[in-house]
Amino acid sequence: MFGAAIAYTILQMAIIRTQGKDSLLHAAVGSDWKGKASLVFYVVGIASTFMVPFVAEVCYVAVALIWLVPDPRIERTLAQQES
Repeated sequence: MFGAAIAYTILQMAIIRTQGKDSLLHAAVGSDWKGKASLVFYVVGIASTFMVPFVAEVCYVAVALIWLVPDPRIERTLAQQES
């Protein structure tokens, strides 16, 4: 899961770098708090696995819950762009 989060972050950064800071994707993702929080939770989860496995489980469930809630940023930005 951590690897997928890293790959997502790298892909997002590469697209934004290619399209520029004024791109539609950059406007849609903004500060990307979900992506950054996911990375932090995964690192904490991996580190705590060896000492307190329960904390690792809580971290992984927290990431799943964060992404379970739909994120309308891209749809909202596209709707604003069309109007």
